[in-house]
Amino acid sequence: MFNRPTKLKPTSYAHSNKWRDYQSKLKKNDATRRSYRRIPLYAVLLTLLLIAGHGIFLLLDKTLATPNKDYSTIFTDQVEKFDKNTLKKIVRQLSFSTCSDNDYELTTGGTTYQIKSSIDPCLQEFIIDHIDRKNSKHFGFVAMDPETGRILSMVSYDKNSKESNICIAPDYPAASLFKIITAAAVIEKCGFNCNTPVTFNDNKYTLYKIQLKDRINKYTNQITFAESFAGSINPVFGKIGKNRLGKSTLERYATAFGFNQTFDFEIPLKPSTVSISDTPYNWAEIASGFNNDTLISPLHVALVVSGIVNNGKVIEPTIIDEINKHDQIIYHRNSQKVSDVINPSTAMTLKKLMNKTVVSGTASKSFSRFKKDKILSRLNIGGKTGSINNNAQHLKYDWFAGFAEEKNGSKKIAISVLVVHQDYIGTRAASYSRMAIKEYFENYYANVTELQKKNSAAL
Repeated sequence: MFNRPTKLKPTSYAHSNKWRDYQSKLKKNDATRRSYRRIPLYAVLLTLLLIAGHGIFLLLDKTLATPNKDYSTIFTDQVEKFDKNTLKKIVRQLSFSTCSDNDYELTTGGTTYQIKSSIDPCLQEFIIDHIDRKNSKHFGFVAMDPETGRILSMVSYDKNSKESNICIAPDYPAASLFKIITAAAVIEKCGFNCNTPVTFNDNKYTLYKIQLKDRINKYTNQITFAESFAGSINPVFGKIGKNRLGKSTLERYATAFGFNQTFDFEIPLKPSTVSISDTPYNWAEIASGFNNDTLISPLHVALVVSGIVNNGKVIEPTIIDEINKHDQIIYHRNSQKVSDVINPSTAMTLKKLMNKTVVSGTASKSFSRFKKDKILSRLNIGGKTGSINNNAQHLKYDWFAGFAEEKNGSKKIAISVLVVHQDYIGTRAASYSRMAIKEYFENYYANVTELQKKNSAAL
């Protein structure tokens, strides 16, 4: 037989807190379970906050460290106190043209400044080491970045004075370098291009009044404008100045390219000068560079070339990148455009004319076989020579104004070289330019290759 199940008595909570305690415990357990389930969400939110904070920190750090940053909004008080005049007073105490350093420490007025210049030490040292001191009375070399105005090299040698800076002295006849200005004017005002036919009679390098007549006979030579520029043919440019441009146009373009103007350079820079009379023959002399009165400095020549390479825009020259005081930046370079001197299309035509000079013109001997050189063959190179004698002092002024730019890249350099030869002709200005261009780009490509190796190793 089966026993009857025992009847259970109902449990009573009416007179006890056990029920409340039991419900409270259930709620706490449920809250705990929900908290555990939210832990991954909290972890994700925390990670996002950390990433965001790190990004803000990096952005601020990059803002403060970027070399090309205009610091006027960050160090307002210091920049306002450290104006251009103060900068010039400090820079005046430094010698950039005879040493290869680009970092200086200068104490003046009880304050110590750390100064970083734009000088490329390798290029600077290379030029200093290769000056032909035996045959040169004066030597001036300037290289600059056309897009920023940064002076990459400024080397001076004066046989009679160690203190002189030939590079900033506007004391040297521009000679045929002025043909660059004349070419720019006739391209824009008369529609000349590389293939425009021009004529001349008699000697290429003389400038007699009879050569300025527009005459055609059996002795007349007809060539292209590019050939006349590359060959630096005086009668062609003399006729352009006298018969096509005249005084006012020559003056206007000379002014646009900086003659009789002052540049706001950190080193005091006197203006280059040109004076054009009302005599038509003088217009021919000026346009062809057949005179000793149009004076220019090597630094100004580099600016003229930079304006051409930079599509007609001249950038104010600068040699100071940064100045620190007590580990705080109080001055930073800020590139300033001076003016648009010519149209971009004119600049392009001028570069073609200058390229013709090194390929088949007056600089072709110095640049012979450059297209087969492993470094120079990667570049577009152009230039203009200029030479004139000072018979009274037995001096020969020898100029080269040139540029080089990558065919497949953006790196560019503008170069100006002046050599004042004395008794014998030593190393020519164009030869210095070739050596400098090769040295600069050889170092540049070596650095690029090294950086690529480091990046590959890091990956």
